Amino acid sequence: MTAHDPLFARPVGLLGWLGFGARPPAEAAAPEVLPTERRDASRLRQLDEIGSFLTYHQLEINAETLTTAFNYLTGADPHLARLIDRQMQARKPVTLAWLEEIFAETGQGSELAMLAQLMERLETSIDEFGKTSHDAHRATSEYNSALEAHVNELEQVTKAGAVISELATIAKVMLKRTRDIERQMLRSEAQTRTLRRRLDEARRSAEEDHLTGLPNRRAFEARYEEEYRLARAAAEPMCLAFCDIDHFKQINDSHGHDAGDRVLKLVAEALARISDDRCHVARHGGEEFVLLFRDTPLPAAFDRLEQLRDQLAGRRLINRATDLPFGQITFSAGMADVFAYPDRRVALKAADAALYRAKQEGRNRIVLATPEDGVAPQLYAA
Repeated sequence: MTAHDPLFARPVGLLGWLGFGARPPAEAAAPEVLPTERRDASRLRQLDEIGSFLTYHQLEINAETLTTAFNYLTGADPHLARLIDRQMQARKPVTLAWLEEIFAETGQGSELAMLAQLMERLETSIDEFGKTSHDAHRATSEYNSALEAHVNELEQVTKAGAVISELATIAKVMLKRTRDIERQMLRSEAQTRTLRRRLDEARRSAEEDHLTGLPNRRAFEARYEEEYRLARAAAEPMCLAFCDIDHFKQINDSHGHDAGDRVLKLVAEALARISDDRCHVARHGGEEFVLLFRDTPLPAAFDRLEQLRDQLAGRRLINRATDLPFGQITFSAGMADVFAYPDRRVALKAADAALYRAKQEGRNRIVLATPEDGVAPQLYAA
């Protein structure tokens, strides 16, 4: 089964998702396609086929599914292609759950690595397409100017006979055709710019928590790796903190999930107020947040977060949807000096272990990690 089988003949393609609409009808007249144009058209068709694959199988658009579609349609992963073909031949659905099982069995990379790989491929294709479109547009524009000058010269030769007249007619046709190609190149350049902008928007969307507007766990991990490298090279202090909203399950149970979402956004906004170019805040998952302090000693970072914790605990909030009081909204936190541990992953575990102790010691407090905290994180009740 190939990408040109009826399986992929679906009206909604990836180009439509990106805002370019349907492709022109196959029977529409088109000028002779140059090698660079064929390559660019192939890239656009490939994007459309990826969208058709995802639409047909009703797969949501994320790093795994985009990479899966790309690898399947291009043959970049023959083993995966065989598994998908067998699944479809058995008339079984290609679902996200099934793909996750396949990835787990084959030991494929994390979602972050897959997304980075996919984005790199797309960006390379877009950059190459933009360059060839620009070069082709410039070449046709120069050719137009030269051809137009020759046409004018031919038209002025009134006594050269039928051959000259015929040459002038042919040149006029060629001039019109190159003008059409130039307009197509202009449209291609505009589409390239739009595609690049939408790719940047997709990247930002993939790294943002849609409820709170904060960076998500994926974005934090990338930022943590980069900041860790820079801080280590500059011999700067660095610390991090895990924060968890206290008794969040009770809030959901008593007031409903909509109210719980409002509490999450409230805490996210409070944490975001202390963020700056040296303090990065992200939602790590559920009711848990993570803060990264760059070039900030542990006592100074502790004081900033402690002041915020105290301010939030001093407020008494009411659920405006029901006029029932939320009561006191608090969070617990564990904080660690990153470079006090062998590597950044161990420091994360230490901060998580300190958060566990904060929960065990009564909540609504910040606990500093100890050297012995670089162990596997423990579970705690919300």
